[in-house]
Amino acid sequence: MGSRAQLQPTIFVASDSSQHQQSHPPSQASAVARPASDVLKRPICLITHEFFPARGGIATFSEEIARAGATLDYKIEVWAQANGEDEKSWPFPVRRMPVRGTHGFVCRTRLALELIRNRRYLRKATVYMPEPAPLLAMMPLQFFAGFRPKRLVVTFHGSEILRFYRNPFYRVLTRQLIRNTSRVSVLSEFTRDLLYECFPEASGKTIIAPGALRSDLAAEKRDGGADVALPVEAAPGKLVVLTVGRLHPRKGQIYAMRALQALPAHVRANVEYWIVGKSSNGAGAPYEQELRATAARDTSLTVRFLGEVSDGVLGKIYGRADVFAMTSINYRQSVEGFGLVYLEASAHGLPIVAHGVGGVGEAVIDGKTGFVVPPPPPGSNDVSELTATFQTLLCDALLRERMGATGREHARLNNWQDSAKKLFAPLTGVTVAPWPA
Repeated sequence: MGSRAQLQPTIFVASDSSQHQQSHPPSQASAVARPASDVLKRPICLITHEFFPARGGIATFSEEIARAGATLDYKIEVWAQANGEDEKSWPFPVRRMPVRGTHGFVCRTRLALELIRNRRYLRKATVYMPEPAPLLAMMPLQFFAGFRPKRLVVTFHGSEILRFYRNPFYRVLTRQLIRNTSRVSVLSEFTRDLLYECFPEASGKTIIAPGALRSDLAAEKRDGGADVALPVEAAPGKLVVLTVGRLHPRKGQIYAMRALQALPAHVRANVEYWIVGKSSNGAGAPYEQELRATAARDTSLTVRFLGEVSDGVLGKIYGRADVFAMTSINYRQSVEGFGLVYLEASAHGLPIVAHGVGGVGEAVIDGKTGFVVPPPPPGSNDVSELTATFQTLLCDALLRERMGATGREHARLNNWQDSAKKLFAPLTGVTVAPWPA
């Protein structure tokens, strides 16, 4: 990476032209010199490896919590992984750190060095770690009082709970980290119960701060705009079943595909299956090969792999779809803690077909916003119940419309501002009573 000077990150301040770029956090002296009213509103440093240009549920969560904090006038700033793209305009400062955004040892070490280098500033702030990567960096540092923030808030999403618990070394470190936190948050009742089962230390300091719609969807910007075109067109009169998610065994696209291939011929002939997302390292690449091979073996069902697309194009795709399906499964140590994508699909008026695993039942209301189907037993390829569910929806336009309308209302029950208040308000000196879990 070169010299130490090259490793210094930069804060990009976006919304207020009276502010300027800063190459470092405020010094200790400047922090002491702040007015008393400002001291009460301590900085909130959201530290994450999953932020723009990263995509996915956790990246969305991190961005929206930061936006909500800025809307509530909290002094929130994001410390994120390096960005190889043009920086977007943000309503809060973004500090880019010299880390790539992985969970690997080198990346964690560089993040730990950033935390050590800025320890005096972080000690006076509320430090929020919304995902596993910064937790892994903090685990060894927590045993040194000088490196440990006085106010630490962490979020667990689901899969990392199992990974940390099943590794004896990380189990010990996680238990101690939970003891050192001021607050723990989860997105669903399922994740809270899993956390309590694995780490009882979290009891009494855990709140549910659920996810909500992306702010652009909540503002009704759903179709991508008139200048955005669909990447493909379905044949006239065909119904589109859509899945949006990374290509990984846990996301369960293979079950939706097999279930659709098993539809009666007269139904299947009027259906296309569109898959948005790309594979990642590890299990993703061979899984994508399995998906493509399964699609190629039965060409009576049209399957389109659309890859990763922009938000604008995704809005157009949602607008063309008739049914949303994400049939996730519990895969090794990976579980579906909630699933923000279900809310996005509901916001577009799509009825949903999902497997009843993890916290999915809190995002999809069975029989109202869609159908939650039991997943097949491990090792089984039985998709008969899933096929019957698809047939029910695909053959009943009124049912699709009714579930879609209910889903639009359900998708707006939660909002990011309420979740930000639950996370931060009692920790920043703002006179707001703690929100119930």
